[in-house]
Amino acid sequence: MGATIIADVAVTLAIVLPIVGLILGAIGGVLIYVLIMKNKIGKSKQLANKMVEEAIVEAKALRKDAIAEGKAEIQKERKSFDNEVRERTADMQRNEQRLMQREASIDKKEGMLEKKEANLDAKLDGIEQIKNNLAQQQEEINVKKSEINTAHEKMVAELERIAELSKEEAKKQLVEIMEDDAKRDAVKIVREIEMKAKDEGDKRAKEIIALSVQRCAVDHSSEITVSTVTLPSDEMKGRIIGREGRNIKALEQATGVDFIIDDTPDTVVLSAFDPIRREIARVTLEKLISDGRIHPGRIEDVVAKATKEIDTQIKEAGENAMFETGVFNLNPEEIKLLGRMRFRTSYGQNVLKHSIEVSHLAANMASELGANVNICKRAGLLHDIGKSIDHETEGTHISIGVDIAKKYKESEEVIHCIAAHHNDIEPKTLEAIIVQCADAISGSRPGARRESLENYVKRLEQLESIANAHAGVEKSFAIQAGREVRIIVKPEVVDDAATVFLARDIAKQIEAEMQYPGQIKVNVILELRSVDYAK
Repeated sequence: MGATIIADVAVTLAIVLPIVGLILGAIGGVLIYVLIMKNKIGKSKQLANKMVEEAIVEAKALRKDAIAEGKAEIQKERKSFDNEVRERTADMQRNEQRLMQREASIDKKEGMLEKKEANLDAKLDGIEQIKNNLAQQQEEINVKKSEINTAHEKMVAELERIAELSKEEAKKQLVEIMEDDAKRDAVKIVREIEMKAKDEGDKRAKEIIALSVQRCAVDHSSEITVSTVTLPSDEMKGRIIGREGRNIKALEQATGVDFIIDDTPDTVVLSAFDPIRREIARVTLEKLISDGRIHPGRIEDVVAKATKEIDTQIKEAGENAMFETGVFNLNPEEIKLLGRMRFRTSYGQNVLKHSIEVSHLAANMASELGANVNICKRAGLLHDIGKSIDHETEGTHISIGVDIAKKYKESEEVIHCIAAHHNDIEPKTLEAIIVQCADAISGSRPGARRESLENYVKRLEQLESIANAHAGVEKSFAIQAGREVRIIVKPEVVDDAATVFLARDIAKQIEAEMQYPGQIKVNVILELRSVDYAK
């Protein structure tokens, strides 16, 4: 029994003791948590008190700064207001001084006006008296005038009676005499002015042109595109023609050039309007002859190679012209068009060499005359660029050249020089006139161009017919290869004064009706011969 009780107590204690331990542990934990929280709350209160104190101190400092700034702003505004008040006060004082000065000036002017009024009154009295005197003098003049008119009428009547001429007839004769005298004097003055201007102008122009030509170191040889190919023998003609003409057909189809094989020994004639195609055909034929293999397949290959060679030559020719003249910044297409002019001729003169020559001449003349050298040089090189494609494009080479220059963004000055170099439009700049003169010099120098006999004869006949159509012309002779026309006039019809006007009229008619390179001298000759016979 006792053992059972002890066991029950032990069990009870085993259950109760852990529960009591847990309760005591929980109570201890709560007490510790309470102590920690009290400690944190105390620290927080201290921190809060410290922050409040710092905020109070900072607020006091801010208040102090704000008060100081406000005082400074008030002081600044007060100072600005004082300055404005002083300025307005000074302005008012100045305005008052000006008003006082104006019042004084007005008072002074009033005094002067009063004096002038008094003087005017005195002068008016004098003018009235002068008017009376003038009226009296006018009456006297009218009386004398009537007396003079009467005397004049009597004198005129007496002169008409003595000279047996009416007044109108005498006046007409006098006017004719005065016209003749005035015309002679005018012609004399014009001749003197023209001779003086001509002497000075010719001298200066010759110096400039001579210097420009001397400095123009370009090749003057005329390069003509070859239109014939020499064969090593007549047997080669058969090989070129081929079986049933297949080789010559292939050549003509590939090159676009007519191959003319006739009885001319050892020669093939190439005929085409396009000089570049003709050059490609020439190179192709020479390569085929030297190679010896002539058949349609080989012909196509050789034409392709010749075309590449000519394209390379065109580009090199354009670049060489650009470097030779010192004209840079050209568009690559412009360079190619310049190179194409190597195969273009005008009256037997190579157009590319002509353009290079014009560029040099224009640049030299521009430097002597104080014009823009770069514009003259560039325009001189490009002035005939339209001739490179004038057989492919409609229009004159001038209009084509202007379109090309506009397309590749050339300057307005250069475009104007191109447009005016044949007087299609009026030249408005010194540079345009210089390019025009350089073009004429290059084209008209001896040996530069050739002209067909038929055109040459027509030009001479036209010159003489223009001269013979004028009244008073007895004979005319075109000489110096059409550079001069000498006109013999009838002395009983044309006098000294009329020769000047006749030469000018004929020159203007030649300019209007004919086309020619350079200039034509009109030389009017008046010769009076007196013949008598001794019997």
